[in-house]
Amino acid sequence: DGWGPDGAAAPAYAQNPSAQAALDPARLTKAAPVAWETSARTDFSVWPARGGLTGDRELLRRALAVWARPGGSVGVSATPGTATGGPAGPPQLLYAGDVDNARVVILHDGLRLVRYAEPKDGTAGAALDLARTDGADRAAATAVVLGRADGNVRYLTAPWVTKAAGRDLGRPDGGARELPLTDGVTAPLASPVQQESGACTSWNVLELTDGPDTRVVTDLGELVPARLTAGRPGAAKDAAGVEALRSWAPYACSLGAVRGQGVRSVNAWEFAEQPLPDSTGSGAWVCTRAETWRGDGARVLAQFRTPGGTQGAVAAKAESVPACGERDPHVLAGVLWKSSGGHWYLLAAGSRGIGSIEASGGISGSADGNLLTAEAEQGARAELTGTLEDGRTVGGLR
Repeated sequence: DGWGPDGAAAPAYAQNPSAQAALDPARLTKAAPVAWETSARTDFSVWPARGGLTGDRELLRRALAVWARPGGSVGVSATPGTATGGPAGPPQLLYAGDVDNARVVILHDGLRLVRYAEPKDGTAGAALDLARTDGADRAAATAVVLGRADGNVRYLTAPWVTKAAGRDLGRPDGGARELPLTDGVTAPLASPVQQESGACTSWNVLELTDGPDTRVVTDLGELVPARLTAGRPGAAKDAAGVEALRSWAPYACSLGAVRGQGVRSVNAWEFAEQPLPDSTGSGAWVCTRAETWRGDGARVLAQFRTPGGTQGAVAAKAESVPACGERDPHVLAGVLWKSSGGHWYLLAAGSRGIGSIEASGGISGSADGNLLTAEAEQGARAELTGTLEDGRTVGGLR
């Protein structure tokens, strides 16, 4: 009937003390409400248990049982690189309560966050979401997705968050709309993840106030929102404030390319500005790099925006490369560009430290410095090579 002791869980297949302890709601751990104020750690491990159903033993029992052995009717999702097995020992309870039309439980086992949700009128259609969160710090452990309904998303925020607001990242001068917090739960905010590809006209983000700091995070369709930063790798800051928001605005919709990839943070870095050959101004080169919780699989996009353009155009992309990251803060990319007079050019740009650029293949050209402009034919392709000031070479992103 769906309302047995274990709800939508599959039949038990292991009987040993450790496994049984991990499934006992009475053994769940809880952080003290003010533990985060004095703890040497400020991550998910010091979040207190919140919500109106933290004392509902039967709900907690079902959540633990489904985590350990989800039945065939349970929808299970996990971010890339996240183990889906049950907890090794009693996990920590972060939340249990009603969220819109569902009962939701959030658990943490030190390495993963787990969200169990069931309809208020039964356990048919229960869902289990898992996300790797090892290595989280204060800036990364600011919020968790509680639920999505009617195109909106609600978050549970960290106990150190004192204020929440929503804004359209694509309109940096549009102002932020305050989202009231109730026991750490935000009012609903329209989620950007359900937008159809190619139809993006806005991208909502969540602003969170943490003392003197403001974090900006975005829903990418997973349990933990991704933190947005701006600036040169190694010196990037939270994407808060007018300058950072304006630097992100033309590239907001490109975040759709990294949905569902286990992304921890995304940084936008304007690495070059290039005068256009028809003297109509300068184009901006920006590299966006999405780092993952698992460490590998980073997604890199080199984007080019012409004067007056509302959005950047992806000129090159790569995966699992060090470009635009702290380990290798260099990048080289090129794009074919058509002038207002109908002439085609190769525009190539590299980051600071690139002493020369050479194009070969379908287009030939070279230049000292980190900028190259060469005449080209429509559809031509070029191989780019940059030489750093120390003699090392850098290949162009493809």
